Amino acid sequence: MKKASNSWLGYLGILSVGIVFGITLTQAEIISWYRIQEMFRFQSFHMYGVIGTAVILGILINQIFKRLDAKTVDGEPLNHRPKEPGLVRYLLGGTIFGLGWAMTGACPGPLYILLGSGYTIFLMATLGAVLGTFTYGLLRSRLPH
Repeated sequence: MKKASNSWLGYLGILSVGIVFGITLTQAEIISWYRIQEMFRFQSFHMYGVIGTAVILGILINQIFKRLDAKTVDGEPLNHRPKEPGLVRYLLGGTIFGLGWAMTGACPGPLYILLGSGYTIFLMATLGAVLGTFTYGLLRSRLPH
């Protein structure tokens, strides 16, 4: 396996995409606590429309990648293994994810956007997400997959 290139130009490109993505999510009100609250109270279609669009686009792009036999930036083939069914793990994981989302008012993805927008209260949620990810990494081999 080839080692990924660590050039500053590559990082600059990734940072640029992240900045544009952050601006897009901010302008579309995806990071708005009020929009998230409306979603969990079933008062607005806004977030469901965004999430539904993302799911459909993800399916389409994944199918295109499969048909074109797309490769990673390092030239490795993409791994399209089907997941094993596991209703309990999906219900448990989805419940934990949803509770965290509802309690903080933020999906883990835009936490850095919220911090960059000046909402420093989300530093606690970001630290919690990083700690949770680290803990999962430590326990991963002992968890059912």
